[in-house]
Amino acid sequence: MPRTRAVVFDLDDTLYPESAYVRSGFRAVAEEAQRRYGVPADEAFAELERLFDDGVRGDTFDRWLSARGIDADAADLVAAYRAHTPTIEPFPEAAPLLASLREQGYALGLLSDGEPAIQYGKLDAIGLREAFDATLVSGELGRDAWKPSPRGLTTLLERLGGIDPAEAVYVSDNPAKDFKAAREAGMRSIWVRRDGGVYGHLEPQSPDYAPDEEVDSLEAAVDALGE
Repeated sequence: MPRTRAVVFDLDDTLYPESAYVRSGFRAVAEEAQRRYGVPADEAFAELERLFDDGVRGDTFDRWLSARGIDADAADLVAAYRAHTPTIEPFPEAAPLLASLREQGYALGLLSDGEPAIQYGKLDAIGLREAFDATLVSGELGRDAWKPSPRGLTTLLERLGGIDPAEAVYVSDNPAKDFKAAREAGMRSIWVRRDGGVYGHLEPQSPDYAPDEEVDSLEAAVDALGE
């Protein structure tokens, strides 16, 4: 196995708990709902949180409006969610672990799917942007570059100085797309599968989507890097 020279991290549920961002967004939406519809913000927040805890994804605000009997388009609530300044923190081990990897001489990259303004806002909110030698949000390249496309990863490796994919590892959390993207890019992959993670309950749909290693923490992911 070639020596690992670069470690690339995902963002959501890898460096910070994604559920915290969701709840931060719900707080902003609840305040918007109070302004627009007169629903007390604390009530709206509790109802949105309950929908999330029940597994509702994608149409949360439409469902909430319907349950409240409010005849309105959810676009304004979606906009409030996307535009809010998140109140989130990294996993406690993230910053010291990244600093340690840099001291050991690894090149560090970050690759996340999504809209650049939103994803970079999250990265700034957790205070880790400067921890990386190169960052990329796949939305910078266009929607067709989102994982499982390997384009984001291959572009990021170019930004890291043209590191050979065989010498790079992707540390991420979503078996629906992340590890297939790494495999197609020629990289190893490590799944940080935490209890309570948004995608922790999923299983890879085929061997192509499976990670090379599965661990339960960032520290264990570092132990799995190998040389």
